[in-house]
Amino acid sequence: MYEITEYLTEDHEHCDVLFAEAEQHVADQAWEMAADAYSCYMAAMLRHFAREESILFPEFEARTGMTGGPTSMMRIEHDQMRQLLESMAAAVSRRDANAYLGLAETLLMLMRQHNMKEERILYPMADQTLPEKTSLVGRMADVPG
Repeated sequence: MYEITEYLTEDHEHCDVLFAEAEQHVADQAWEMAADAYSCYMAAMLRHFAREESILFPEFEARTGMTGGPTSMMRIEHDQMRQLLESMAAAVSRRDANAYLGLAETLLMLMRQHNMKEERILYPMADQTLPEKTSLVGRMADVPG
């Protein structure tokens, strides 16, 4: 059983649902609902990043010695996504559907590529490398959001 893979893949899926909800409210220009949905989405994404960056990545790096490998690339991509998330939040605040939807399209492409690398490469590597999978998943679940 790949506990890390399953747990974090489910977290990706949860974020994807929230992303779609926020995008639909923006497309409908239902701005109050869009602001609430986007706030939930952004919080979920930042929590996901924190789970990986504060728990999974350091454990993986310590066990494998690979500090410049896949986790380094994932951090770079997280930073790129954080910038897009901030720009999208500003677009919601301005009630600028065109800006938001353009940024969302860019973020969606980045997220799809990023998630595929994590789900197909990094998470399975972590499952194979880290014997304390269950405790890691528990620690990730406890990350405040």
